[in-house]
Amino acid sequence: MTADQISSVAGRRGSTQAAGRPGTRPPTSIATRRHRAFYLFASPWIAGFVLLTIAPMAYALWLSFTTFDGISPRWHYVGFGNYRELFADSQTWHSLGRTGLFAITSVPLSIVAGLALAALVNRPIKARGLFRTLLYLPAVVPPVGAGIAFKQVFDQNSGAANGVLNLFGIDALGWLADPYARYVLIMTVLWTAGNIMIISLAGLQDVPRELLEAARIDGASAWRSFRSVTVPLLSPVLLFQTVTGVIASVQTIMPLLLAPDPTPAGITALPQSNHLYMMHVFAEYFAFGRYGYASALLWVLFVLILVVTGLIFRATSGVVFYNVDPEAKK
Repeated sequence: MTADQISSVAGRRGSTQAAGRPGTRPPTSIATRRHRAFYLFASPWIAGFVLLTIAPMAYALWLSFTTFDGISPRWHYVGFGNYRELFADSQTWHSLGRTGLFAITSVPLSIVAGLALAALVNRPIKARGLFRTLLYLPAVVPPVGAGIAFKQVFDQNSGAANGVLNLFGIDALGWLADPYARYVLIMTVLWTAGNIMIISLAGLQDVPRELLEAARIDGASAWRSFRSVTVPLLSPVLLFQTVTGVIASVQTIMPLLLAPDPTPAGITALPQSNHLYMMHVFAEYFAFGRYGYASALLWVLFVLILVVTGLIFRATSGVVFYNVDPEAKK
């Protein structure tokens, strides 16, 4: 045997003896090291999800079965008493109905507005990048800043909106009171249509040009091509925007930011049309100190969002077109 063969045999014997020697650890496989690395890098998110999402939800669920008011240590376990009360509370149903009407109105309008803006800036026009930036800028404004700006613009005494109306001889309107408050609220949703524009623009740029050219050769008009080719290919994007829009609309706190007195003491003075479900929750939490009842309201909203989302997916299962089957197994 050569020297190299002797050294390799000796090395293998040494490793075999080391592996079989008591107190030694077997070599770690590549798959095990990859699993460890994955959980190591994912551990900050996992810890945050458990501590900042799961734990508060569990705590709120426990509160929903009590009469805890956030301050007094004298609380009682009432079981499903809070849930029975909220289902019998007319204010809960009225606020839920106003929230549903707001979602049905604002979500389609925002999607149509965002898609229209995306189709506009997708055309080969001059300064297209500048227009995209300007249209998207309102979407990055914090909600608090947007609420303050809208309150100033639509102020009845010194707002710019009534200033424009005065130029045409029209009396000042109480924009932040009924019956106009709901329209201002919808305007705040359309103000952030830049988010939808960006997502729709990405979808438009993913539409194959060959299909549009084939439709044009077949004699289809621009509107027919958009309706029969572009929209079906954008259906996954539109579904995503519908689901996220519905979830955001039922959780909006913008009516509070538009309120004349955005404090717990002034929450009861909100315009009736803007007293949405989350305003009802806010009032129960901070104005009336009913933490248990408000937690029950939030858990009912959570279940309702799950049900509505499932219904949306079920209703659109036959009209959403995917380039790749989402159910296909890899």
